Amino acid sequence: MIECKIDTVTTHDAIAYSEKAIAHKRVHPYLRYGILIGNRKHYPLPGRLYRHGFYFDFMTSWVGFNATSEEQEGLLNILVEEVQASQTLEEMLYKSRSTKRKRYFVFHKPLRMKEMSAI
Repeated sequence: MIECKIDTVTTHDAIAYSEKAIAHKRVHPYLRYGILIGNRKHYPLPGRLYRHGFYFDFMTSWVGFNATSEEQEGLLNILVEEVQASQTLEEMLYKSRSTKRKRYFVFHKPLRMKEMSAI
């Protein structure tokens, strides 16, 4: 699921959308939840999203209303990874009693960022 905003995100937005994310995940624990902010001009993701957006699985922003080719490729890559993660989580949760289930011994959620190009 992707929450979308234009221009800015307030502290209230960050808190409210993050709380929506965890509320949805309580019902659907395999759900992946992110936020996209369009038309950010040259501004990076706001710090308030890092502080208050704890339950987002991904955050991204676009310089304009439409994605550049780099932004579009970045979002598509994230979406492919998030669908795969969701499917893996769903399988882990709903096949946990199956004798034929995959048996994991490591579970790790890495942190990955991409810097903005120089302006």
